[in-house]
Amino acid sequence: MRWCRLLAGAWILGLAVVAVSVRFVRVTAAGHCYQESDVPAVPVALVLGAQVKPDGTPSGFLAARLDLAKRLYDAGRIETVIASGNHVVIEHNEPMVMRNYLIKAGVPAERVIADPGGFDTYQSCLRAKKIYGLSRLLMVTQSYHLPRAVATCRALGVDAVGVGDDSARQYRVSWLRGAIRDQFACVKTIIDLGTGRDLDLVERNAPG
Repeated sequence: MRWCRLLAGAWILGLAVVAVSVRFVRVTAAGHCYQESDVPAVPVALVLGAQVKPDGTPSGFLAARLDLAKRLYDAGRIETVIASGNHVVIEHNEPMVMRNYLIKAGVPAERVIADPGGFDTYQSCLRAKKIYGLSRLLMVTQSYHLPRAVATCRALGVDAVGVGDDSARQYRVSWLRGAIRDQFACVKTIIDLGTGRDLDLVERNAPG
């Protein structure tokens, strides 16, 4: 009985931590997330990386983010795109796959920057500030991920707004899985912001 009470208490505490973390994210991002039709013009868009297929092409989720960035570029809402992702696996280098996709789609090569150190949302936001010297940017990701991405950047001192993709809802199971996982990831966001995780890693992964 005692162990049952302890487990129940731990479960309740865990849910409370998640709820508080999600609340922080939502409040911090409130008023800064837009629909594609009314997103403000911002010089630089930060597109966050996602899975790359074994054949070296973007996954459906990643392609949707990149297509959204391309439409924003065509509409004159952005001037430059930073494609931030994980470069560790050479065969499926996220930022280069993203950059090549955008260039093939018609974005001028000089307007696309491949950021090799975007291992997660926190790293991408921190590098945008520390490495690329950005004080304002437009986040581009899936809509369920957008509040956390915008909140992370804003908490780091970047005046971030964002626009989210909803077209990837067609992948229903993956969308639901990602949306649930993102709520728990809010706890990690709080920990990252509180500890200043891997500040040195940002410097080590500065573009050459």
